[in-house]
Amino acid sequence: MNTPSVYDTFIVGAGISGLAAAIKLKKTGYHNFKIIEKADRVGGTWRENTYPGCGCDVPSSLYSYSFAPSSRWSRLFAKQPEILDYLETVSDDFGITPLIEFNCELEQAVWDEDRHLWCLDTSSGQYLARTVVFATGPITEPQTPPIPGLETFTGNMFHSARWDHDYDLTGKRIAVIGTGASAIQFVPRIQPKARELHVFQRTAPWVLPKPDLPLGEAAKQAIERFPAIQQGWRKAVAGSLNAINFGLRNPQVLKPVNEAAKQLLRLQISDPALRRAVTPNFLLGCKRILFANDYYPALQAGNTSLIPSGLVEVDGNTVIAANGERREVDVIIWGTGFDVSHPPIGNRVFNDKGERLADLWKDSSPEAYLGATIENVPNAFLILGPNVLVYDSFIRLAEAQLDYIIDGLWKIKRRSISKLTIKRKVLKKHNRKVQKNLQTTVFNAGGCSSYYLDQNGRNFAAWPWSLKTLKRRLNVFELKDYDLAYRQDTGTRPTKRPAKSNARVREEAFS
Repeated sequence: MNTPSVYDTFIVGAGISGLAAAIKLKKTGYHNFKIIEKADRVGGTWRENTYPGCGCDVPSSLYSYSFAPSSRWSRLFAKQPEILDYLETVSDDFGITPLIEFNCELEQAVWDEDRHLWCLDTSSGQYLARTVVFATGPITEPQTPPIPGLETFTGNMFHSARWDHDYDLTGKRIAVIGTGASAIQFVPRIQPKARELHVFQRTAPWVLPKPDLPLGEAAKQAIERFPAIQQGWRKAVAGSLNAINFGLRNPQVLKPVNEAAKQLLRLQISDPALRRAVTPNFLLGCKRILFANDYYPALQAGNTSLIPSGLVEVDGNTVIAANGERREVDVIIWGTGFDVSHPPIGNRVFNDKGERLADLWKDSSPEAYLGATIENVPNAFLILGPNVLVYDSFIRLAEAQLDYIIDGLWKIKRRSISKLTIKRKVLKKHNRKVQKNLQTTVFNAGGCSSYYLDQNGRNFAAWPWSLKTLKRRLNVFELKDYDLAYRQDTGTRPTKRPAKSNARVREEAFS
């Protein structure tokens, strides 16, 4: 029986962050890595979400890799098919697609303490690796609430992230559960087809106009011919998002904007009762800010009714709201988002004590250091992990984290480190400071109960400072923050010794 080869790094997932990890590793001359993807193509969330109207609420110029700008976007805000095509093109252009093992799903990842290796059981067999990058993303597992009586429903049901394109909605009585980012995009698309459309809204979101415009061929050619236009566009969008982030960190700044948004609602919705129902009772930004130009018109259509209450029960084909309203429907579409409070990868990963991460996170939210490394999980990195979310492009966040992670991977490789684990005192000190500074942000003090907060009211998602501060913290992988063990030249069992005093010196990995 052949002994499996040992990879220096194993990348799980070929979505936005997984592709970026592979490209950046390859560009630095780091080649002994393996990348797996559970599906048959790249794309991550942009492969999974194909509901009508699916698109991005970050302008295309910024929702793209810094190393792969595109001049072919057809709109200021790209739609899902175009983003997926962009990711596939980038994967091909940088030679990553041939490196990916598709239809290969991670079943479990177990740390072997004796060999200081990760044993990765997949649907294609077992692999061994010295380090792992979990690039599985926070929005991958659709969330459907356990509603009493759901088993009695005889109509069709599906989640927005698993859209049933074979089911014809024409002439159907439709219940949409939830009014989050997905629902405000697909509701206007399905409203014209429906006989009746009933939208169940537990909490009214802030929905602002979307400054979206088509980009014609002349604009595309100008962007392609003059890269400075692309750079300037990207810089301008980044500046706008930075201003929004300043407001989210300083809620008092948002109060005038809050009032202006309420006045805007008066212009958009004529019916006073509907306007009251869709007016949020919390500060702008406490929950995710949504952008759409066609959502409010769809709510005011003659075949649409808004139920300002959550779904609490199903009785046969009758859906029942918490306020007692009942509707008989043919189909239920779940716009209930994802379980972001506990990264889904936690179900597959065991720490160096043999504990499943998901079991440790049952009663409390996960903690990480700079969203990347987790207590008792050696030689492993999580992209877009706990408490790094800034109101910005996920791609920019992933790239910032990858600078840190790749610096760490090179240090592990070049210094013959066999085991690297975040120090408990470093992790705890970091998270105490994060939580303290989150208390005054709009996420914690804005008067809402957002998905950023766990069942104990702890904010597990947001970063309380600017993206510039996050990038500065991620600039250098500090070995002094980690407990280290080194491989012996003789090939015997790894031994521990203190980290070198010059840990601040960055490896020349990017030359």
